[in-house]
Amino acid sequence: MQGFGLLSLLIWLPIVAGLVVLALGERNIAAGRWVALGASVATLLAAIPLATGFDTGTASYQFVERLPWIPAFNSYYALGVDGISLPLILLTAFMTIPVIVAGWNVIETRPAQYFASFLIMEGLMIGVFAAMDALLFYFFWEAMLIPMFLIIGVWGGPRRVYATIKFFLYTFFGSVFMLVALIYMYLKAGDYSIASFHALPLTLQEQIWIFLAFLLAFAVKVPMWPVHTWLPDAHVEAPTGGSVILAAIMLKMGGYGFLRFSLPIAPDASRELDLLIIALSLIAVIYIGFVALVQQDMKKLIAYSSIAHMGFVTLGAFVAYEILANTGGTQGAAMGMDGAMVQMISHGLVSGALFLCVGVMYDRLHSREISAYGGVINTMPKFAGFMVLFALANAGLPGTSGFVGEFLVILASFKANFWYALLAAVTLILGAAYTLWLVKRVIFGPVANEGVASMKDLNGREFAVLGVLAVAVLLLGVWPAPLLEMMRPSIENLVDLALRTKLSP
Repeated sequence: MQGFGLLSLLIWLPIVAGLVVLALGERNIAAGRWVALGASVATLLAAIPLATGFDTGTASYQFVERLPWIPAFNSYYALGVDGISLPLILLTAFMTIPVIVAGWNVIETRPAQYFASFLIMEGLMIGVFAAMDALLFYFFWEAMLIPMFLIIGVWGGPRRVYATIKFFLYTFFGSVFMLVALIYMYLKAGDYSIASFHALPLTLQEQIWIFLAFLLAFAVKVPMWPVHTWLPDAHVEAPTGGSVILAAIMLKMGGYGFLRFSLPIAPDASRELDLLIIALSLIAVIYIGFVALVQQDMKKLIAYSSIAHMGFVTLGAFVAYEILANTGGTQGAAMGMDGAMVQMISHGLVSGALFLCVGVMYDRLHSREISAYGGVINTMPKFAGFMVLFALANAGLPGTSGFVGEFLVILASFKANFWYALLAAVTLILGAAYTLWLVKRVIFGPVANEGVASMKDLNGREFAVLGVLAVAVLLLGVWPAPLLEMMRPSIENLVDLALRTKLSP
């Protein structure tokens, strides 16, 4: 039995630091800011040994910790990482730092509570990705709703109460069905180990019901059409940091849930219902792309863009079943799942960067309306360069991270069905349309008004944050090999699980 280790440090270091910031309070906010920044940087540094010490030759869990938690339910405090969870943990640790830095001098109301909420949420989100026990996973999954609820509700916009309640009800409602499925499998397996759930023989009818229960929870979190309506409201009302974490990390939990629970636990149901998920994904990719075209609020446009891009994640994950059914090609199936994972990491970087760019402009002009801007490049040339780069990455420009995941998913879709690939490729046109339309109206042209004329270019703090994100977007775009190598054994294991049948006699 293995005790407290590196993964526990990653979970509890930011949570304890958040409590310290709370204890320091508003009177010692200068010290609280440095504690928050130091803890977020320390968490990222502590995550580096995970990457450097990770064995890319096995699909088994690594850095495993296991301690008794709730003996009455045979539930353990069990942590571990594989090639699917590790990239998401690294993304969480990485993206928390820009959020802390971005809110350094901007948050004036209860800043200690603001920074503490993000630190506590960071630890809980890492716990979601590291949990090997389903009950522990559910605990982290639900607990991280509380700090996000507070972030939107306390520091959000004029309609923050409406957005917060809608966000909470949608996500909590879906999670209730997941809990029912977890309890059902516990009664059959005798414990809450996720590995036990993977090995549990189930009838097709049982798998379908379990799959649908997971679908309600994970589809809301992605979010998939038609349960996506909470996201634009949450993004518009959330402060900049809340929008960054919401887009960069929280949406990825839905995709992670499909890969960790739905596909391995209910492979037969996944084969039966793959066309449903593919159809919902393609609707999100195309319909939401058209919705994004008509938005006048920059945050709402990027929020709808997120829904369209996350449609690629679910499309890549489930198109694998169509490839296996049509051709039996495991390589094509693995390509679809590779694309889903790369798309999650890329979207986390690009969408987070775009929301930070909107935050930079909002801090100066206090408006998110596209019509309030124009000709920003004339007064903020450094900022304009970063904004255009991230916009092009959002449109899937080759050489940026946005291209890699979408290309893999479209290629895998082509192996499954030509029409899937054709419809999926439409998003490249729509993505370029709404993204470049945004850039044209905001960045280029003559200076639109006195407000834009008075805007000052990036300060050192803002330049550093956007510069680091720009390097990450370009690095993943030109050299995705380390990420793909890290994921490969776990993705191949997922494909093997997709090929098998778990039907009980």
